[in-house]
Amino acid sequence: MNEAESIFIKWMNQALAIAEEALKAQEVPVGCVIVYQENIIGTGGNKVNKTKNATRHAEVIAIEEVREFCLAEGLDEKDVFGSSTLFVTVEPCLMCAGALRQIGLPLVVYGCANDRFGGCGSILNVARDKAISSSIGPCFDVVSGVLAEQAVTLLKTFYKGENPNAPDSKRKVKDTEPGRVLALLAPGSPSYC
Repeated sequence: MNEAESIFIKWMNQALAIAEEALKAQEVPVGCVIVYQENIIGTGGNKVNKTKNATRHAEVIAIEEVREFCLAEGLDEKDVFGSSTLFVTVEPCLMCAGALRQIGLPLVVYGCANDRFGGCGSILNVARDKAISSSIGPCFDVVSGVLAEQAVTLLKTFYKGENPNAPDSKRKVKDTEPGRVLALLAPGSPSYC
């Protein structure tokens, strides 16, 4: 293992610890740390269920912490983000990849791929796609697969159980049984007008 791999593993372990906290809080277990000058200056775990806000992803929360850090320390956000690295357990989604590009992070390191919403190559490569307007921010480099198995294990643990915060299913069941349709239309049934 080279020095860079060792450093990536060190910081990804910190992100995994945050993902474990998110799992205990019945959130999708994604954890994130932002490292600047060899120090963590922002952390985030998913809080979508707790806040009932679909934008409260780990990366967004970590970005907010960095902004607070910069304000408290009198540092320029652009300079700090431009010299920081983000470590996250799961590939950033399309929304988060766009946010990461806007703030000008040069490097994102993630654990496992996000085959449903991945914005760093799995679905769309927001990180490197030059066709996406450069006005949203510069492209950033990506390192993938760091401690991916541990990240996948946490996700599997979450998805094995029921998500008590998930909304009720809105899927319509196709019911073509003639007897059932007649029963629903019968006087006294809840669907009868």
